[in-house]
Amino acid sequence: MTPYALIRPLLFALDAERAHDLTLGLLALGDSLGFRHPRRASTRPVKVMGLDFPNRVGLAAGLDKNGSAVDGLGRLGFGFLEVGTVTPRPQPGNPKPRLFRLPEQQAIINRMGFNNAGIDALSARLAQVRYRGILGINIGKNFDTPIERAVDDYLLCLDKAYPLASYIAVNVSSPNTRNLRQLQGASELDALLGALKSRQTALADRHGRYVPLALKIAPDLESVQIADIADALRRHRIDAVIATNTTLGREGVETSPLAAEAGGLSGSPLFEKSTAVIRALATALAGELPIIAAGGITSGQRARAKLDAGAVLVQLYSGLIYRGPKLVTECIDATGA
Repeated sequence: MTPYALIRPLLFALDAERAHDLTLGLLALGDSLGFRHPRRASTRPVKVMGLDFPNRVGLAAGLDKNGSAVDGLGRLGFGFLEVGTVTPRPQPGNPKPRLFRLPEQQAIINRMGFNNAGIDALSARLAQVRYRGILGINIGKNFDTPIERAVDDYLLCLDKAYPLASYIAVNVSSPNTRNLRQLQGASELDALLGALKSRQTALADRHGRYVPLALKIAPDLESVQIADIADALRRHRIDAVIATNTTLGREGVETSPLAAEAGGLSGSPLFEKSTAVIRALATALAGELPIIAAGGITSGQRARAKLDAGAVLVQLYSGLIYRGPKLVTECIDATGA
């Protein structure tokens, strides 16, 4: 039995958010309680977005919003980490309780609402970390910023995150910030990506290095929306797309007493829906930019299936909660060939 398997019952006996905060605290302290990469997996480095990834398996945004456990997470064997979502100003997020486990379905429902300490606090913390691997910073807008002013929030975060990031992910797909997904609409997305790409060019000149941009999209999209997003990604020369965020659907958890809780559903039930989006994107993009897969990866086999659908990298979150660090190694082995 792995150390995490021994610890998990204790963590699952706690409120989900309290257990989450405790785990990050332990990771921040170091190798406490066996939270270490259990063994070196077989792997093959890969170049994506012009960056050299030591393996294809990363940590998805949302687990470490404030970059408080980057060094500890970096010891688990990931090929890259993504922190955030971070907003210009600190905000508490939605009222508690707002995080719910569905163990029978290996799923999580959350309505956290971009709770974070703000971009200045994140920047100060990241300037102190020892981790030197690939680091993505996921950016969003404050909940009280009008949707017509959202571009200003993204540009402010881009300016401040740029010096510290290996790449920057643009989150327009969380279901827990009012009207945020409206930014996936054709005209809104066109304006946002145009502004971000222009600022990226200016920042590359200022800092003397190019930091790629990735767009994170929702799984709850119609075929025409996916085609429109693919077209916008190509036209604005965005460097990658992350598919997908959580879903508002409840397929696969209908029998759970928690199914009626508001928020985004992640974990095993999201696998088929998010993989279908990857397939559609892969067809629409025809290899013009890379796809990073997230959603329902609870085994190495599922990580491999994401690559078979058209992704080049994968990200873990909910599966890590249920399987622990062993899942990282398993997915690296499955995607290393």
